[in-house]
Amino acid sequence: MTQPVSLAQAVRRGFTMRCPNCGKGHLFRRFLKVVDHCEVCDEDYTPQRADDFPAYLVIVVVGHVVVPALLAVEIAYAPPAWLQLAIWLPVTLFSSLALLQPTKGAIVGLQWQTGMHDFAESKNRRSASSTKSTQSTNTTSMKSHALI
Repeated sequence: MTQPVSLAQAVRRGFTMRCPNCGKGHLFRRFLKVVDHCEVCDEDYTPQRADDFPAYLVIVVVGHVVVPALLAVEIAYAPPAWLQLAIWLPVTLFSSLALLQPTKGAIVGLQWQTGMHDFAESKNRRSASSTKSTQSTNTTSMKSHALI
């Protein structure tokens, strides 16, 4: 029987670039290419439509960290422009690249758990199978109590 996955758990698993369903399989086959199916639980990820949303989130997060830091350094020390560029361009580039794949994974986990796009069919199958498993477990426990 598979345990239901909460929204926070699915997003966290996606952020760690793991399958939101089982948490064991890899979510990416290349840097930003999501696998078609999980190699562990065979969950289908072809319906995902993360598109540009992860990039927008990364821009917002990195921009809200880098710009205030840049301004604080400018006000406190007033370094030359070339030094500011030498510091903040690599910081912006590397932090953006470091956050892009985990953010896309979190968005795929969000879409998977909430049933967005064609993930709704998969979510309905999961809920139906978990309902059947729960019912069979309850029936088995009731039979065992009846024998006692």
